[in-house]
Amino acid sequence: MFWQDDEDTPEITIPDNVVDVLFALQCREIPVDHCHALSTALLDAAPWLDEPGCGIHSIHVAGSQNGWERPSHGVDQALLLSRRTKLSIRVPRERVEQLRAALEGKTFDVGGAALGVGSGKPKALSQAATLFARYVAGPAELDEEGFLRWAAEALTALDIRMRKALCGKATALATPAGPLITRSLMLANLSAEESVRLQERGLGPHRVMGCGLFIPHKGIDAVQKPQ
Repeated sequence: MFWQDDEDTPEITIPDNVVDVLFALQCREIPVDHCHALSTALLDAAPWLDEPGCGIHSIHVAGSQNGWERPSHGVDQALLLSRRTKLSIRVPRERVEQLRAALEGKTFDVGGAALGVGSGKPKALSQAATLFARYVAGPAELDEEGFLRWAAEALTALDIRMRKALCGKATALATPAGPLITRSLMLANLSAEESVRLQERGLGPHRVMGCGLFIPHKGIDAVQKPQ
């Protein structure tokens, strides 16, 4: 964990150069570890999704619901989807209609599951001061401290200062080339400009597998500061 206090920053007008497009889904369940299978399926329909400014969010549901507990990570475990579950894809604004034409009304094979994609609606990026990425693909050999140092350097290259950060334990995403080692990363006390820039640019490689894509988070102010 890295922690450095900073003052609040004023809100800005959010640019809409990059947006998230949220698609309705018709699917009962998919593998918990579906990142590579989902990217492969969607790249067949829209090969340009591996361009800068694009990214495919992993499909996520609540950790528990109606007595159901989220299963452990793996391609052999099923993630149960609700009617409210969405597929979210980050693209430049000018690609929105092209993306909708490529995906709407289509059904994709995602790890053996039939994923039906409905209508998509664009959503502007947030200027939240706290952002979270479920998967960030840094150098595989790094421990938590080393990962945070790597993240700080990568953020500096984007002209973003790391003030408060928490990273999670390593998670391996399945790929045909072998496991891709990732960590979750939460960043707090970002300025509005930094927040939008990070969402637009992402952090690290493998954006089509949902890596390095940041979304708003409720914050880590309640977390106890290190002594």
